[in-house]
This record gives sequence, structure tokens and C-alpha cells, in this order.
Amino acid sequence: MAPSRIYDEPAEPAESAEPKTTYDINIPYKPLSEDYKRYIKGRTEFPEYLPVWEPGVWFDDFPIFEYHDPALRANKEKPHLFQSGVTAQPITPRMGTILTGVKLETLSDEAKDELALLICERKVVILREQLDFLRAGPQFQVDFMSHFGKLSIQPVTGAVKGFPQFHIIHRDSNEEEIKKFFETKMTSTLWHHDVSYERQPPGYIMLGILACPDVGGDTVVADTAEAYKRLSPAFQGMIDQVHAIHTSEKLIAFARANKGLVRSNPIDSVHPMVRVHPVTGERSIFVNLEWPKDFIGLKDLEAEAVTKFLMDIIRMGHDFQARIHWEKHSVVMFDGRTTLHTGTVDYDTGLQARHLFRLAAMTEVPISVAQSKQGLEKDQ
Repeated sequence: MAPSRIYDEPAEPAESAEPKTTYDINIPYKPLSEDYKRYIKGRTEFPEYLPVWEPGVWFDDFPIFEYHDPALRANKEKPHLFQSGVTAQPITPRMGTILTGVKLETLSDEAKDELALLICERKVVILREQLDFLRAGPQFQVDFMSHFGKLSIQPVTGAVKGFPQFHIIHRDSNEEEIKKFFETKMTSTLWHHDVSYERQPPGYIMLGILACPDVGGDTVVADTAEAYKRLSPAFQGMIDQVHAIHTSEKLIAFARANKGLVRSNPIDSVHPMVRVHPVTGERSIFVNLEWPKDFIGLKDLEAEAVTKFLMDIIRMGHDFQARIHWEKHSVVMFDGRTTLHTGTVDYDTGLQARHLFRLAAMTEVPISVAQSKQGLEKDQ
């Protein structure tokens, strides 16, 4: 049996406040107890990636930086990525590709550029049989992802010791917590962009699976560029003009209310509701239910109605979604600019763990439709 008390209180509790929201049941927000660590150590192949909360670590706001997308340097034929022995299988006709035969740890810079382009084109890429890459360690993985952009720092959630760029998703033997969660919730799905409150939100995101159920715990990805195309020109024209304030203030307040460690102040960023992809030129809906708090130019009821409508389109659009079935030693990379995603809790955490890491490479300041048109006019 697992210990009844999973989490210890952190070493440096912050000030208390009332929680303002309930967050993702897929993620732990407090340190693991020593008893629990001993219990679960044998249930993951990579115990060094169990989440830690290091006290006394603080990060100031990340300054705006000049970004050069590696996909714009790529050879469109992708000869360095698709070498002999590499095969590609579509997940769906519209989006998603499964690559086998690729060794991430040996990719040249040219091959990484081509991988970036494939991610932009297909939205999500699953790379199977990546044991050597996963064993290469946190520093290697940070260096690899830094090719795609500067890495986001996690403000409250568990990371790898010494590497706050890692966001650790770890669920094991937390049946009571899940039972309590479903006393007030209908579903574990939480459709979101990763940390869209960043001034330069992540464009290239990596998930590395460290332990997974044989069945269940999938990740579902939706194509928000295709969702935008389904809208009428009149509706597109309206939301093209809207901007939203994305903030991490609720996440920070949640951590403080639960006496969790906080590594940074809240970040507020103004982003367009529709952004233009710098590589493909696609327009995509850039809204979610986790980070935006205000919609500039819309009244409250209008913002509520528009947001619900757009999220319903995305959540119900199964013909522009891809379901990622996790397999041992897989790595997934996806485009944060043109997708929303959610994890699923549909497995027995008492039998098998779900353990993975996320690294998020920040890219450009989101480009609005108006800015894109101005850029085109300047080029002509």
C-alpha cells in the first residue's frame, strides 16, 4: 500500500490566501514526502526526474529577446532528418506524424531545423524509441531544446534538481486526490496552451515520457489553425481585432494559498486572440480557459460568450484533433502556436504511474493579423 500522506509541506511556505482556482489533476503542486519517494522509486525508470521544489530560488521577469525561428533556415526536403532507416506515419490526415528511426541525441543542427519545420507543418511529432535521449540527462535535454528558443522557467511546479526549466508531470497512487477532484468536476481534461502568459510564449514544446500506463493517460492535441478556418469570414474579422491579457496571477495565488514555493512574480502579457504563424503564415485561435483574464475591447458578457464558443469549437472538433497514445521511451514535440492540448486521467494510478517532463522553448512575440498585414505591405 502507498503511504497515506503523499506530500510534505515545503521548507519555505509563502503567505496564505484563499485559493482562486482548481488546477490540473495531472500535476503535483507540493513536494513528495520521503516515505512516498521511497515507495514510488521503483515505479519509474527515471527516479532522478521526480519533481523537487528547491527553496530560495527566484527568477526575475524574462526580458524580451530577438528570436530567429530555426524552421526558417530548414531545407524543405528535410534530407538531414529523413535519413536512411527513418519512417514517417501520419496520426491523422490533417495533423500529427509518428517518426521511427530518428535518434534525437545524434541530430545535427540542420536536422533540428528540419524537425522544427516538420513540427510547424504537422503540428505534433511523436518520436518513438528515444531511450538514449532520455538517458542523456537534463543538461543534454536543456541544450537540445535551447536550439529551438530560450526555455521557460516554471514558477511553482516541481522541476528537476538544478534545472528549473523542467516542468514535471507525475501521478502515482493518488486515487484519493482524484476521487476528491471528481466530487466537484465532471472531467479531468483541461484544454490549454502551455504558459501563454509569457511575453514570448513557447512555440516548440517537448514532452518526454518517463513512465506511462499500458493503456490510458493519453494527450489530445487540437489544431487551432484549422479551427480558425472553420469560422465565417465575418466572425474571423471580428476576433482578428481582439487582444487578451494572459496572466500567471491565479497560478501564483494558488501556490501561495496552498503554502507552496513560488519562484517568480506574476506575469501579465497582452496577446492577440488570433495570431499569425511566422513559418507557415497560418492564422490560429490563441485563447484558452487557463491564462487569459481580460479581453480588450469586449464587454464581460461578450468575452464570456466568444471564449465559450471558440473553446467549444476546439474541444468538439474531433476531425481536427490527434490523440497521442504514450508508449515507453517516447518523446513528443508540438507547436504551441497552432495547438491546444489536454491530458486525460482515465487510468488506475494505483497500478501504474504517469511520469513525464516538459521543456518549453519560447519563440516570437505573438504576431497579430494587423501586424502581419503591415509586414506584408512593407515587403511589397
